[in-house]
Amino acid sequence: MNKHHESTGPAAEQQITLRGPAELADALPYLMGFYPNDSVVMVALHGGRGRFGGRLRLGIPQAPGEWGPVADQLADCLVSGSERREGRPDAIVIFLCQDSPDGSGGRLTMERLRPFAQRLRTACGARDVPVLEALCISDGRYWSYCCPDPRCCPDQGNPLAMPGTTVMAAAAAYAGVHVRGTLRDMEARLRPWSDPAAATAQEEALDRAAPALIPRLLDERARGKVAAETLRLARTLMDRIEGTQPAPPALADAGDDQLIGSDEAAAIILGLQDRETRDKAAAWMEGAEAQAALRLWRTLARRCVGPYGEHAAAPLTLAGWVSWSTGDEPGARVALTLALRADPDYTFAQLLHRACNEGLDPEALRRCLREAANGASPDARAVEAVAGTAADRGGTSPHVRRARPLPGGGRPRGRSHRRPGAGRVRPSPASAGPWSSVAGRRSREARRYGRRGSRARR
Repeated sequence: MNKHHESTGPAAEQQITLRGPAELADALPYLMGFYPNDSVVMVALHGGRGRFGGRLRLGIPQAPGEWGPVADQLADCLVSGSERREGRPDAIVIFLCQDSPDGSGGRLTMERLRPFAQRLRTACGARDVPVLEALCISDGRYWSYCCPDPRCCPDQGNPLAMPGTTVMAAAAAYAGVHVRGTLRDMEARLRPWSDPAAATAQEEALDRAAPALIPRLLDERARGKVAAETLRLARTLMDRIEGTQPAPPALADAGDDQLIGSDEAAAIILGLQDRETRDKAAAWMEGAEAQAALRLWRTLARRCVGPYGEHAAAPLTLAGWVSWSTGDEPGARVALTLALRADPDYTFAQLLHRACNEGLDPEALRRCLREAANGASPDARAVEAVAGTAADRGGTSPHVRRARPLPGGGRPRGRSHRRPGAGRVRPSPASAGPWSSVAGRRSREARRYGRRGSRARR
């Protein structure tokens, strides 16, 4: 197998050499910044020495029928993206990472995913880029789909090295590269609450706040006052969060949840649905306030429970933006991916996700937001135009969305939004409750139109 070199510091001379599948498998979390699970990862290699280039990750499709189309799209994304940035790759390395449900069937998982690995190899070969190695990582072991020699790649697989004991781990620690845990752990910090009692209390708070706030968001004269109230409350909560003692992530998240009341969270979540308010909040992106803002956006994302799941697009996008602005690209990609799951048409998340994946410098967007914070007109279209620089390159984002089937096998006829509260309280025919069809339409309008006359979903 060829040797692969990965830069571990700012100087090009600082390199380490990876030899064979074992060291490639050990390097994966350092390449990604986290331990990917339930993921396919593809990494481009350049030059005769196999220098690592672009990489992309996607959740492994559950249905084998999707493996072929997904393999074609992933190969196309990686090859075309590499051509725009570093030149056409000379080879590709593939990782399929998925544990068995009970932790005892890694080999069965490897065999089940073998056709997917073959489809990925075929898709890359069809674009004249060979797959140098394809590995399956499952239940603490790895297997090679490319090596037929049982002496180095036995049927039972090989155990992964203990974390932190390899040359790659030492080099990463020296270079200041941190692995942030598993992808599942990172997503858990941003997902809605699963505790039924807490989720119900937050949902009820959102139900109470929405009838009063949504008409004001639709009123051109009242919107500015709502924005000021939202930002003032958000700043108060940031100061409250910043005053707490540092703690490990799990404890910090639990503590932040305790610091913020349900009614406070509801007011900010709904206020952030106005895109100009969201853009003003995005100015908290650097320095000490960035970390407090990031903790607030994570907390609010966890509060978007039940039928308010789509509202999470705003705080998740802000969390992704602050992460990207402060140099945490893996965290940014996770947050922005979840934002697009919450609302695939959320324009700001689309543009940031694409710009981050294209490797753009976030300073241009930071400059635009600084100017707005210093008194310049905070034009949301200008902010999104700066974030959309990557789109002007004509690139293809490696974000792959799969269509979700509708119950009964029907096809979607257009976007529909279930109004919050539907299914729990049914107003009588003679009384239009706060979530009647009229109010539900108002909710959709408030979130769709940040400024009168603009029909683009932001």
